[in-house]
Parts: sequence; structure tokens; C-alpha cells
Amino acid sequence: MLRNYRVYHRYLGLCLGLFLLISSITGLLLGWKKNVDLLQPPTQDGLTTDLTQWIPLADMASVATAALDSAQGMPDVPIDRLEARPDKGIVKVLFAEGYWEVQLDGGTGKVLSVAQRHSDWIEHLHDGSIISDGFKLVSMNVLGLGLLVLTLTGVSLWFFPKQIRKLKK
Repeated sequence: MLRNYRVYHRYLGLCLGLFLLISSITGLLLGWKKNVDLLQPPTQDGLTTDLTQWIPLADMASVATAALDSAQGMPDVPIDRLEARPDKGIVKVLFAEGYWEVQLDGGTGKVLSVAQRHSDWIEHLHDGSIISDGFKLVSMNVLGLGLLVLTLTGVSLWFFPKQIRKLKK
């Protein structure tokens, strides 16, 4: 049985190797995304944290769309989501195409930053959703189960030979 574990362990490791390499490298990059400005633009500070003084979100969306068009020549890019950061006094407007982000002052609507969020495409590569949501589901399950089997067979390959040597003595 132990010899079979070696074969399973070796071939499963070879098959999962590329996925593990991609997942580990992108995981390391994602761990640093808040500390490296190239991966994710730093969060700016707005003038007011008082939400009652903020301009309407619809106005912010219009300003952000115009800012992206002005800075990058990308008109009519759909908005994916708006992230309000009341403690910082800003709203991040994230676009559905190109991984672009526009940061706006919540009180004035002034554009604070227009930048690309490389951490988003790295995250999509990390979890497989860069291909499709179906691939993400299958690949993450295969990767998780593969790691579990590699762990169990690795522990078996380490532990049982020691036990066998003890029995032979």
C-alpha cells in the first residue's frame, strides 16, 4: 500500500504542480497588494467623513465615468461597483472592464486618483475565475482535494517507513 502511495503522490504532485505554482505566486502577490502601489493604488483621503455632507452616489458615478474617459480615453465603461470608505472620506468607483478604479472625495466629488488595479486580475488568475466561474469552481475543488491527498500521502510516506523500521528492529 505504501508503494502505491508513492506513485499516487508523485503523479498527483506532477499534475497539480502548475496550478500550485500559479496559486502560490499569485497568493504571495495578493498578500502584498496593500503594501505595493503597483498592485493596488493607495487609498486617498477625502475632506469629510460626515456622510450627510457627501454628494449623491449617482453624481459620483457620472464624475468617475467622465474622469476615466478623460484620463484613459475609455467612454461608457460600465461600473462594476462603488465602494464607500466613510472613515477615509472617499468612494472608490470600480469599472467592469480593464480593472480601472477612480477614487473620489465623498464631499466634493473631486477626482483623487485614476489608476488600474492589478490586484484584481491577479486575484482572478489566483482563483481561476479569469477563465470562467465554472472553471473556478472545478479548479479550486480539484486543487483543494489534491492538496489534501498530497498532505495525507506525504505524511504516510514520512510516518510509515519509520514505523516499519521500528517493527523490523
